[in-house]
Amino acid sequence: MTEVKAAGGGDMSAELKGAMMGFVNELRGFREDIQTKLKAQEERMTMIDRKTALRGRAPLSATAEVEVPHQKAFGAYLRSGDDDGLRGLVIEEKALSVVSDGGFLAAPKVAETVQNVLNATTSLRGVANVVTIEGSVYEVLVERGDTGAGWATEATTVETANSQLDRIAIPVHELSAMPKASQRLLDDAAFDVEGWLAERIADKFARSEAFAFIRGDGVDKPRGILSYPTAPEATATTSQIGFVGTGASGNFLQTAPMDALIDLIYALGAGYRANAAFLMNSKTAARVRKMKDGDGRFLWSDPLTVGQMPQLLGYPVIISEDMPDVAAGAFAVAFGDFRAAYTIVERPDLRVLRDPFSAKPHVLFYATKRVGGGVTDFRAVKLLRFT
Repeated sequence: MTEVKAAGGGDMSAELKGAMMGFVNELRGFREDIQTKLKAQEERMTMIDRKTALRGRAPLSATAEVEVPHQKAFGAYLRSGDDDGLRGLVIEEKALSVVSDGGFLAAPKVAETVQNVLNATTSLRGVANVVTIEGSVYEVLVERGDTGAGWATEATTVETANSQLDRIAIPVHELSAMPKASQRLLDDAAFDVEGWLAERIADKFARSEAFAFIRGDGVDKPRGILSYPTAPEATATTSQIGFVGTGASGNFLQTAPMDALIDLIYALGAGYRANAAFLMNSKTAARVRKMKDGDGRFLWSDPLTVGQMPQLLGYPVIISEDMPDVAAGAFAVAFGDFRAAYTIVERPDLRVLRDPFSAKPHVLFYATKRVGGGVTDFRAVKLLRFT
């Protein structure tokens, strides 16, 4: 019996030790597992906090996120014709579309440079109403005549006449330019091909636009102010531009040259004069600048700071070389609220197509932009006729 108990006692002690060791090992494993899970949870929380912080600050838009790869891919396309980067560029739904019919959209840097030059040129664009559209036609309702008004009491009402509404449609037309460069020049890494292209496109676009906004006939181009029907101010209708005569054929009156300018100012309605300006070319401005009033003071005053326009009889003067010279019967001076009178419509995209075949060894860049323009309020502008 005694041996059995001793043996049993020894067996119980070994089992207890084994159980204790197993418990310790399980506890250690449980603790390590808990630490691993806590570490993973901490890493996940860190990522969430980082994303939250990124959302809290000003995020890059979908357009901004593609500008850098678009710029690089567009540069490669201009230099070597490699369009894989442009075609393979994945863009989110709200971002710019790179591939377009008839070419590729210009990189934002190029398009912005061209647009800034167009906006800064001394043409009608700087003072007209400029509208960006996505379609091919811009339609606007224009009120003809004045809306009637009257006084009413509790017992009586006054019926007022309604003015007529006309719908004016201004289509956009394709404006194009085709600068060219040699392939050797494009292979030069020091050559700023994007800047060169933007400068050439902007120069050609600006000249073509400026002419069309003044003299365009509306056939595959904007319709200019001087292409619309005209009539003497006393008889002009709401679909004609009224004009005032100088009283001398191809010249101002010798005795009182400023009288025609004053008549032109007050031919414009009072509601338009607050935002009105003169429009003429440099040769006409040279004549007007020499005019003096009865006390010997010049009618023309130069701007006091850079960027301001000169003043004539208290109104700004816009110099546009596309206005006619002073001649018999010419409409050499315009005066009006051009933001109300003329509307320019354009689509925001600038497309470029590389052509290395048509003018070897040179490479042509066919750039296109869609622009339109037309008079939307004939009452807001008047012309000075030299007759």
